[in-house]
Amino acid sequence: MRAEKYKWANLTKFQIGRYAEYFTKMELTLYGFDVYTSEVDDHGIDFVAKKNGQYYDVQVKSIRSGATTYVYMTKNHFVLRPNLWLALIIFTESELPSLYLIPSMNWANPDSLLVSRDYIEKASKPEWGINLSKKNMSLLEPYRIENMADTLFR
Repeated sequence: MRAEKYKWANLTKFQIGRYAEYFTKMELTLYGFDVYTSEVDDHGIDFVAKKNGQYYDVQVKSIRSGATTYVYMTKNHFVLRPNLWLALIIFTESELPSLYLIPSMNWANPDSLLVSRDYIEKASKPEWGINLSKKNMSLLEPYRIENMADTLFR
């Protein structure tokens, strides 16, 4: 019996995260980037991508379609700067993953998709988030890697 491809439900959370990181690296390689893996992921950076002399720090987050509608990064580990990107990979059962690249500076002007939460006097640390409600999914489309190619990958 042949295994069905893209059966994301069969993978653990760790396996999904690892696949998302490798998938992002391979996709950026196809767009002409050199990719450098860091030995230690202690500052929220999963790898560095370089093209045309420009370096970009990349943080990878992954979700399974329908599993959650919110993804976040703590502000102390995801500090907004021009060369920091968030790679969001959405795994939909039986489909190739969808990859979105979001420049961190886009959180400087939060909206209904890209949110800022500061949790003053609460246990949770301040965070940048992505509100993936059905209403906001159309706002995510401009960040799909194919759409970002013209603006980011020159």
